[in-house]
Amino acid sequence: MTPSQPTSMQPQLRSGFRTLLYKEMLRFWRVAFQTIAAPVMTALLYLVIFAQVLQDRVKVYDTIDYTQFLIPGLMMMSMLQNAFANPSSSLIQSRITGNLVFILVTPISNLEFFGAYVLAAVMRGLAVGAAVWGVSMLFLQLPVAYPLWILVFAVLACSIMGILGLIAGLWSEKFDQLAAFQNFLIMPATFLSGVFYSIHTLPPFWQAVSHWNPIFYTIDGFRYGFFGVADSSPWLSLSVVLFVFITLTLIAMRLLETGYKLRH
Repeated sequence: MTPSQPTSMQPQLRSGFRTLLYKEMLRFWRVAFQTIAAPVMTALLYLVIFAQVLQDRVKVYDTIDYTQFLIPGLMMMSMLQNAFANPSSSLIQSRITGNLVFILVTPISNLEFFGAYVLAAVMRGLAVGAAVWGVSMLFLQLPVAYPLWILVFAVLACSIMGILGLIAGLWSEKFDQLAAFQNFLIMPATFLSGVFYSIHTLPPFWQAVSHWNPIFYTIDGFRYGFFGVADSSPWLSLSVVLFVFITLTLIAMRLLETGYKLRH
């Protein structure tokens, strides 16, 4: 191989990454009514029902009413679920229809494969979160204490769920396996992470259980960005979220390097 060949390959690799990223983003954007509008409607229904029922019955922080407390949780829940759904549904559909092979034969590295799927998941998650926030402004305005914390936790949380979606898509060979992954892991972890309540209102045992749920730290740190108060230290939340992100990245990259259920 001549010295000039690696250099000539680099534009092709970058082009492969851009093309795959464009494909994954176009995939959810073309059906935005389903991938963005539908989750926003679901979050709006949660907001209306829970705010009406629990507004005067649940007290979380002294200066924050329950409806304000609820909105960041719903935003994060919507972002997490949709960030997971993007790569997982794409990979399982490509596997079943047989067109995954057209991606595998392209000169694209494992890192670019990983980055394209995860970045598209992050973009979908952020789009849904921003839409939920925009709709919630019809009800009330949220304070924004630390916007950088909001952005950091939103991006990291969507990245984590995007990586989990990638792992689930690699592992699943049928839709029911993917559904089991989502119903028995993602959904319980999300709903038991403090979306609708502060964990300080729970009995001691369930508070301890919640602290072992990494999704709790994404939501708690995200809320801190809005209100400046949280159930745990934002630095602890950031440390846990970064640890989970790095761990899942290493796992996903190892699966791609070994060609787990892709090339064998």
